[in-house]
Amino acid sequence: MSESAAPASAAQATPQLDPKRWKALVFIAIAQLMVVLDATVVNIALPHAQQSLHISDANRQWVITAYSLAFGGLLLFGGRVADLWGRRKAFIVGLIGFALASAIGGAAVNSTMLLGARALQGVFGALLAPAALSLLAVTFTEAKERATAFGIFGAIAGAGGAVGLLLGGALTQYFNWRWALYVNIIFAIIAVIGATLFIEERADQRNRSRLDIPGVLLATSGLVALVYGFTKAEESGWGSSVTIGLFVASVVLLALFVLVESRIKAPLLPLRVVLDRNRGGAYLGLGLAIIGMFGLFLFMTYYLQGIKQYSPVMTGVAFLPMVVGMITGSTQIGTRLVTRIPARWLMGPGLLVAALGMLMLTQMKVDSNYWTLILPAEFLLGLGMGTSFMPAMNLSTLGIRPQDAGVASAMINTSQQVGGSIGTALLNTIAASATTSWLVAHHTADPRNPFAQVHGYTVAIWWAVGIMFVASALVFVLVNAGRPDHHAVAASGAGAEDGADAIPVVMH
Repeated sequence: MSESAAPASAAQATPQLDPKRWKALVFIAIAQLMVVLDATVVNIALPHAQQSLHISDANRQWVITAYSLAFGGLLLFGGRVADLWGRRKAFIVGLIGFALASAIGGAAVNSTMLLGARALQGVFGALLAPAALSLLAVTFTEAKERATAFGIFGAIAGAGGAVGLLLGGALTQYFNWRWALYVNIIFAIIAVIGATLFIEERADQRNRSRLDIPGVLLATSGLVALVYGFTKAEESGWGSSVTIGLFVASVVLLALFVLVESRIKAPLLPLRVVLDRNRGGAYLGLGLAIIGMFGLFLFMTYYLQGIKQYSPVMTGVAFLPMVVGMITGSTQIGTRLVTRIPARWLMGPGLLVAALGMLMLTQMKVDSNYWTLILPAEFLLGLGMGTSFMPAMNLSTLGIRPQDAGVASAMINTSQQVGGSIGTALLNTIAASATTSWLVAHHTADPRNPFAQVHGYTVAIWWAVGIMFVASALVFVLVNAGRPDHHAVAASGAGAEDGADAIPVVMH
């Protein structure tokens, strides 16, 4: 290359860096925190909401399920709407809609009003979450900056669930369960103001294709059937006709979705997005890891409140080592190393460290000491997951066309949401079965027996350990992207993915 060519090239690259990008990151991160913590902030408030609104035991699960069904089922649709409509606009509309739904839920006078508000939160969350991640992908185009931005975002995505438990406990104990919903209005107002002032999007990064309506209907109904199937499995058993019917329907609908997507000109989910081994490995590895992690959130909440008799606030505080571990793993390990070593050498070992933390928790007893067992186990789990989250988030949109960034971001959110639903139902069922077996073996019938309950938790955690090991193995096998070029730039034109405009990645 001639000497005159280099400065010209540098001059062309410079304008691609958005001068407001770091301020934009703050408000994108606030929005992501709101969406992620909302999956758990309501959990701790649920007993109080149930009592206040006279919700039956049979219907209380719908406060959680209404949100996850709408959110998980509509994510792909939301991601593609962001691509077509513009991510900044989708981001702002998603924030406003989420705040309004939260206000309705907080003001609920009966169970129907609360459940409807939670479903509406899920709808707008499905628009907001992929818009946030795809804005990050098209805003940060230089490899080192991208690593820092995704490190912060990954830490929030991972730690948000634990932060939700802490915030939910504090709001419920010191204020009112309704503030677990009202608090979203504050987050949303701040994020909308920031988005209006600092977030920009180039017109050439939008997708001008028509919306794939058959794809929307098949993907949404297939994902809803899948998430609802796992919910019914927990409630009615794996062998019930309703559970089996939902799983069969899900498989048929999603198979038809793949068939349709492979044949039409402007698909909802271009198959190139998921068939790339690195993105596919990131989606699969993270989805499996979330299965183990979400089940663990549930058991540790039951253990700390039910067995150790912690208050809601103390339960939230007890999760802080996991938050610290996630932030450390994501910002201090993932961010510092992602431009230096291949992604699989962060994700794979990270998941093994998380599995080690879970393995420690299989030794949990009724009288286990928090400081010598729970705290170090939580920290290792957080450290491993934080280290894995960051490169997974980065890989999910690496090398993607800007016009597909929304739907690629939706896929990583979908893997998390579906993984969380599967983990909660699968591990809860395993724990309940193990508890029953312990009671039978010890000739007692009291389901509140603490020794039986802890036995159930530890058996389920063994399964979570196994799932985490499988996730790590899949990452080592599938992910083969090398370290990103330090001067990589994001795809900026319509030609992108496989052409010169895609982010270059060194293959090892």
